[in-house]
Parts: sequence; structure tokens; C-alpha cells
Amino acid sequence: MDTRERRFVEQFPEMHRQLKQKGFNIEVLFLDASDEVLLRRFSETRRPHPLAESGTVIDGIRRERELLEPLRQLADNVLDTSDYSVHDLRRKVQELFSQAPAGRLVVAVESFGYKYGIPPNSDIVLDVRFIPNPYFVPDLHDKSGLDAGVEEFVMRHEETVGFLERATQMLEFLLPLYEREGKTYLTISVGCTGGRHRSVVIARRLADAIEEKGYKVLLEHRDVERG
Repeated sequence: MDTRERRFVEQFPEMHRQLKQKGFNIEVLFLDASDEVLLRRFSETRRPHPLAESGTVIDGIRRERELLEPLRQLADNVLDTSDYSVHDLRRKVQELFSQAPAGRLVVAVESFGYKYGIPPNSDIVLDVRFIPNPYFVPDLHDKSGLDAGVEEFVMRHEETVGFLERATQMLEFLLPLYEREGKTYLTISVGCTGGRHRSVVIARRLADAIEEKGYKVLLEHRDVERG
């Protein structure tokens, strides 16, 4: 709430009392920080304190503390955010108020062809052009990675199996870290030359492995229909 809102500070305690009296379940969370941290934050944003008027930033901070003290006294939880990053604060608020565990990271896995460009929304790009190409096998040329024969050809190679093992291990390590930092959506793009054979097979295998770890997975083959 903004302390500049007319009559808010004066009226809120009585409004809070009345709502509680009527049976509403209300919790007040008060965010605080040290004067030193607040001074640094205002300095970094280069914004004047709204209550400083013609004085200094520290004058505005002290005035704000005086105005908000009655609200601080009503608070069910007071968080000192001096040492918090935005991710720390997010996690703490989830701990306090989530009725259920926070939603897990959603992972989009997308196959693509380098000849058509890397998907611009990619967070992680995996290049699988080192895998032998079914394109040059006459019986597989016109098929895609959705075909069982193409998948069998791609997966018969030792380098494919080794890559999948290592890529899966890397993602098992990375995904919880991205989730911890507050990321809610991650796009993994898997590319081969045309986006029809190798990348499709690898994207499907990775999507299955990620889904087995409990993540919601969205699988898309951007260029599989191109030829």
C-alpha cells in the first residue's frame, strides 16, 4: 500500500478491526529493511523518496516509519528484507501463504532445424548435428523422427546414447536450480540441420526423461513438417 494514499494510514486500523469482527480471515504482512539498505535501494533506482518533500531521502524514510508504525503493530508477520534477493522474498512469501506446494517449473522441449534459425525463446540450446543423419539413408530420407525406423537408426549409435545420458544428468542438475531461483517456464531447444530427424528423436527422449522427474513438459517439433 502507498502511504501517499489519502487517509489510508489513518483509516486502515479501524477497517482491519471491522473486517476481523465480521469473520474475514485477514493476514497483514509488513516488509521492512534497514535504513542503510533503503538508502542504497533509492540510490540505485535514482528515485526520490515520496515523503522526503524538500528534505533528504533519510528524512523521508524516517517519516514513513512514523506513519507506518501503527500498521506494523497490526502485522501478523514482519519480514526484514535487508538481506533478501527477490528470489529469497518470493520463497518466503510462498512459505507463509501457499496452501499447497508452489507450482513446479514448466519445461518446453522444442526440436528445430538450424537452417531455419534458432528459436528466439530458447533458454538452453542443444546441438545434435554430430549424430549420423538419417536424411542420407534412402529408406528414411522422407520420414521424420516420429517414425520408429528413424528413431531406431538414431538410437543405435553410441554417441547418441552417451549424449542423452549426459544431457539428462545435466538437466537433472539444472532444473531444480532454475526452479529455486523462481523461474516458472524454461525452453530447451534441440537442433539438427533440418529439424526433421535427429532433433525430433532427441527432443522426445529428453521430454520423457524430464517428465519422469515430475515436471510438466510441453513438447513441440517446430520444423518436422518442412521438407
